Order: sequence, then C-alpha cells, then structure tokens
Amino acid sequence: MIKEAIGTGSSVEEAKEAALRALEAPEDADIRYEVLEREKAKLFGLFGGSLAKVKASYEIEDDPFAKAKDYVLTILKNLGVSDAEISVEADDEDVRISINCGDDYGSVIGRRGETLDAIQYLTRLVINRGSDDYRRVSINVGNYREKRENTLRSLARKNAAKVRKYGRNVVLEPMNPYERRIIHTTVQDIEGVTSHSVGSDSDRKVVITLEEGVKPTHSGGYNKGGRGGYNKGGNRGGYRGGKPSYNKSEASAPSRPPRSDSAGASLYGRIDLNK
Repeated sequence: MIKEAIGTGSSVEEAKEAALRALEAPEDADIRYEVLEREKAKLFGLFGGSLAKVKASYEIEDDPFAKAKDYVLTILKNLGVSDAEISVEADDEDVRISINCGDDYGSVIGRRGETLDAIQYLTRLVINRGSDDYRRVSINVGNYREKRENTLRSLARKNAAKVRKYGRNVVLEPMNPYERRIIHTTVQDIEGVTSHSVGSDSDRKVVITLEEGVKPTHSGGYNKGGRGGYNKGGNRGGYRGGKPSYNKSEASAPSRPPRSDSAGASLYGRIDLNK
C-alpha cells in the first residue's frame, strides 16, 4: 500500500518540505519524491508564473492483523474502554495480543476472566477466517494471564498434596483448555499423584487422583483415650480398667455419609474447549 501527499512552494525544495509535512510519515520511512511541476517566474514580474508541485510517497507494509486489532478495539469501546492500545506479536503458530488500557482492567477481564476469554475466542475466529494456516491466539491485559497461571499452579499443588495425604480424589471446577493444561503440567511434576479431565464442553474439569499402587501418607494417629488410640492407662481402643468403654449416644447416633470427592473443590474460570 502506497501513501502519498502533494505539496507546493515557490521552489522545488519548498514543495518537497510541504509534501513531507502533509505526508506525516514515520521517521524511518523511505520517502520518494516526484517533481510534478517546476516553478515558473512571472513575466516581467507581473504576469503568469506558477508554483512548484512535488509528490511525496512511501510504502506502508500491510498489517495482517489490522482487522483483528480493529475488531478488538470495537469490542473494548462497547465495553466503555475508549483509550486502549493494542500490540501484536506473532509467529507461524501463535498470535499474542496485548491490551493496554490503563487501570480499567476489570470490565475487560470480567468475572474469573470470562470476558477476556470470550474476546480471545472471537478474535481467534477473525484471524483464522479464510486462512489455510491455523494459529493459536492468546489475549492478555496487563499481567492478568501471568497472575492467573501462578494462582492455578498454587491450586494444583495444594490439592495434589491433599490427595497424596488422604487418598481422596479432588474434582476442580470447570476450566478452559489453557487452564486445564496448567493444572495437568503442574501435577505431572508431583510424585504419587496424577490427573485427568472429565466432562465435555463448558463442563469439562480436572480430577486429581493417587497414582495406581500408591498409598496415602496419612494413616491415622494416636490420642489419649480417643477411639482407636491409646489412653493414659496404656489400653488400646478406649478401654478403661481393661474393659471397653460404652457410650449410649455413640451407639444410637446415625453414621455420617462419606464425604464427596468434590467437596471443597475450588472455584475457577471456564472456557468451552476440550483438552
């Protein structure tokens, strides 16, 4: 694409300067000049004469992501963010888009990142439409993605430790493929536990379990006379004076149902792709 501007002046040099000002080219642009008309002096200093006319131009490299940038800016304006700046880094497989909108991140990120994830999904459709080469697209605002990744890794380590200790599965809330991948990668580095995904579409979630053949590290404990422990008299099982203790309330109390594996599962964001 060629951008050009025409300037006039009493001389060719003045016309060049006028054309350059009108062109508003970047400093590193390769400017080309074409003299369209040279100045002509007035006859006897009174009649005729004309100004010099020069055309200045430079070539603008086509931006393959210009349409995606405009699309994102339109969405942001509809969200009430009008002063955002968009930058793009890309290679043959990935497109990384960064949004800088000052401190107005909340409306762009949304609850648990759902708004940002939706923008990312739609922008991926725009970039890959009509293209034979599919590219992954990631959109970040501020350093939200980095913070989110750190939070997810901490979540994975915390719940993996619970599984390793008690042997009880942990089922996390539904997450998008990117977030599930972070959980799986983190769990892979922890000995004795493994993870897999269950569910489909927007309900797909990660389950952390003990590896086959691995026993939990927590095997109960001993107390001072509690059931199953040792009391002060050295008798096991809560015996007193060599005879078993008996509690009517314990005999009549209904047994508690087993705790669900998903109890206490942490709440985290979602997107609707499969791993």
